[in-house]
Amino acid sequence: MIKKKKILVAPLNWGLGHATRCIPILRALIAENFEPIIASDGEAYKLLNKEFPDLQFVELPSYKIKYAEKAKNFKLKMLWDSPKILNAIKKEKKRTKELVKELALDGIISDNRLGVYSKKVPSVFITHQLNVLTGNTTWFSSEMHQKIIKKFDECWVPDVAGEPNLSGRLGHLKKENPKLKYIGPLSRLERKELPVKYKLMVIISGPEPQRTLLESNLLKETQKYKGNVLFVRGKIEDEQHFCQEGNVTVYNYMNSTQLETAFNESELVLSRSGYTTVLDLAKLGKKAFFIPTPGQYEQEYLAERLQKENLVPYCKQEDFKIEMLETVTDFKGLANFESTFDLSALFRLF
Repeated sequence: MIKKKKILVAPLNWGLGHATRCIPILRALIAENFEPIIASDGEAYKLLNKEFPDLQFVELPSYKIKYAEKAKNFKLKMLWDSPKILNAIKKEKKRTKELVKELALDGIISDNRLGVYSKKVPSVFITHQLNVLTGNTTWFSSEMHQKIIKKFDECWVPDVAGEPNLSGRLGHLKKENPKLKYIGPLSRLERKELPVKYKLMVIISGPEPQRTLLESNLLKETQKYKGNVLFVRGKIEDEQHFCQEGNVTVYNYMNSTQLETAFNESELVLSRSGYTTVLDLAKLGKKAFFIPTPGQYEQEYLAERLQKENLVPYCKQEDFKIEMLETVTDFKGLANFESTFDLSALFRLF
């Protein structure tokens, strides 16, 4: 019997997007007879543990990322937290070194975990942020990020190389880089023809306190909405529970199968403009309305870009009113970006 190669898959715990876009990678690894071992922390760890209960899990040091309550303080808060983040990266480097030896790893796939790589086994970095937008310090943050990417054997970008694409300047460099592989839009979801059950689906996640601030406002606003609303709070808890509040059905979380059905049964989606959400909605060809996380340059850039291209409207968190959803009819919605990329071809590296 041929021994299965062990691949460590380590998504960053910053919202749920890094974890959810690793799901198709994990499924492909299992299908190709690899043995994935999942390494993360917090909500990302919990989510993947519910999706893959039979796989081996390892807990990594937490980056302890929290957002500022006001957008103008976002960069200041990230700078303030940077010693904590650098300390976590240092710890995860040490832990990765131990894991390569302890688990006899054959490869590593890190989704934005900066310290999870090894010179002893092939190491891959997944990111859509080749350029890290931080306002007037974008040149510096992008340069630093690209230096880290160079430590990996390959960098997989979940987008297409040419035009049109989904990530814009985030995921595309002016200079060519042989380490970059554009692997197409990654999504755990599939498009299905199902009857519409919900006029509106609301789905939110991300670091606190912004997740709860948005949730509080949207729970009030959706009570005024005419039509059935599905509200997924993105809180990964031990047990799934739901309640009915007037026309709004509220779930604490949904697994991938339930979410796939819910998205396909919904006419319109209201969410953050995180890149993984953009990937999912593009795969499903959905109409949406975005509320970017205040002060998060990446989400603001994506929301502005998609509105400019007449695809998806957006507004600032503090400005949102339920009536704004009526503007969606003037926008095209996200086109179905078909990806024919064979994920199994990537695994030849291992």
